[in-house]
Amino acid sequence: MSKPIIIANHIQKAYKDLKVLKGVDLTILESEIISIVGASGAGKTTLLHILGTLDKPDYKDQTELTINGQYIKGLNEKALAKFRNNNIGFIFQFHQLLPEFTALENVCIPAFINNTPKVEAENRAKDLLDYLGLKDRIHHKPNSLSGGEQQRVAVARALINQPKIVFADEPSGNLDSESAEQLHNLFFKLRDEFKQTFVIVTHNEELAEMADRKLTMVDGKIVG
Repeated sequence: MSKPIIIANHIQKAYKDLKVLKGVDLTILESEIISIVGASGAGKTTLLHILGTLDKPDYKDQTELTINGQYIKGLNEKALAKFRNNNIGFIFQFHQLLPEFTALENVCIPAFINNTPKVEAENRAKDLLDYLGLKDRIHHKPNSLSGGEQQRVAVARALINQPKIVFADEPSGNLDSESAEQLHNLFFKLRDEFKQTFVIVTHNEELAEMADRKLTMVDGKIVG
């Protein structure tokens, strides 16, 4: 039986007078693939950013966020950044690759932040890029890679520190249908081989239905 890797209780978030999250309760298990769907403005990305520790909830008496056994509220910014880099990977819609760096260098950045020795980081990055079918593209910069190739580099970067959880925000939103299908299948392959948990915000109905659980957000709450 898989154990919970994320426990979120009464997650709220407001920006001035705009209440974006209105008390979200959510438990996610190890090695689970969760899709989160809903209309634009429902709070999906805000929830993803809070679960990924990129943003903070508005802490109320009942609010709790525990990730991989770590109670998040008690961490200062430095400890939180270290925890995030060690435990969490991110994949965004717009790749967020640095254009002046090669695929290999982009993948290595989180490992270097983690003080991984250069040779070790580069060897792991090469292994990941090879695994993702990019062995012959490691020295190419983003502008000479296709959209699908850039997104696979972003996946490798998300995986370099062997995170327990990978958060993806519209990961196939900018891909053609063939590249999107390849990326979707890759998530499940990675989960099966590396036992990682994936939390994916998506408007892609096919990807949403493939997940172990599909959660629907409406007006700042999970309704299904």
